Amino acid sequence: MAGGNPVFGRIEKQLREERQYAGFGQQGYEQQQYPQQGYPHQDYPQGYPQQGYPQQGQPPVYDPAYAAYQQQQLEQSYQRPSAGPLETGRVTVDDVVMKTLALFGILVVAAAGSWFTAAQAPRLGLTLWLGGMIGGLVIGLVIAFMKKVNVPLIIGYAIFEGVFVGAFSEYINSIRQYHGIVATAVIATLCTFAGMFIGYKTGVIKVTSTSRRIFGMMLIGYVLFSLVNLVGLLVGWTSGWGFGGSSMLGIGISLLGVGLASYSLAVDFDSIDQAVRMGAPEKYSWLLAHGLIVSLVWLYIEIVRLLARLRD
Repeated sequence: MAGGNPVFGRIEKQLREERQYAGFGQQGYEQQQYPQQGYPHQDYPQGYPQQGYPQQGQPPVYDPAYAAYQQQQLEQSYQRPSAGPLETGRVTVDDVVMKTLALFGILVVAAAGSWFTAAQAPRLGLTLWLGGMIGGLVIGLVIAFMKKVNVPLIIGYAIFEGVFVGAFSEYINSIRQYHGIVATAVIATLCTFAGMFIGYKTGVIKVTSTSRRIFGMMLIGYVLFSLVNLVGLLVGWTSGWGFGGSSMLGIGISLLGVGLASYSLAVDFDSIDQAVRMGAPEKYSWLLAHGLIVSLVWLYIEIVRLLARLRD
């Protein structure tokens, strides 16, 4: 699991396998097409002499003209610019950025439509909330375990998550004591994303193999706790925001969730850099962008919960 994000974990696993069995990420040398020895050439109608491979009973043959020709071809190969990621069909950071913006735009449009619908018909809003949450969860699991990159499914996930986020946000904003929380959470999410990106790029926030393992173990524990918390809400053991409520314990739990979601962004940035360095195929840019959207939605929900608990 790459930093707890199964999307990035799957990408890294597939890239390691492809690099091992198919040579992804290894820079090859472009072979030059030299006239083969023994075949006709304008200066050698009978074919090139067999350089270094004398016939039986003859000394090695050295031809100055052929040596000069080889030197000329070698110099031309050095002067030729190397193929970049675009020419070789490999993923680039620009690819991931553009596709992330596209998916984010789709999510925002779906969220706006869901918000407006939920505001006009509150009962329908609950249906959109649950339908978007369940649909996004199912599609997300399918994407995480599929062996091929399915762009329509990735776009569908953005739509379902947008529907969920819009209906959920409208419900929170309609509660008097939580009014204004949504706008604050949106700004906080975008600022956190920008801060984590700057921190990662400047080296202030580091991602190492050790930090990945620690983060992964903490995330597993948090996911298990969240599942228990959900069961408690469904069976009536708890209410509101679940275990801890709005006490200092509850606020501490939300702070932990925001911290994990924030660091997940840094791990995602590192995973993107690794994919670029490995020379991943361009198709993976959709999957990398999808992974960032997953982390952004998670961070937004955690910030909303934290602000709501602080407001209570």
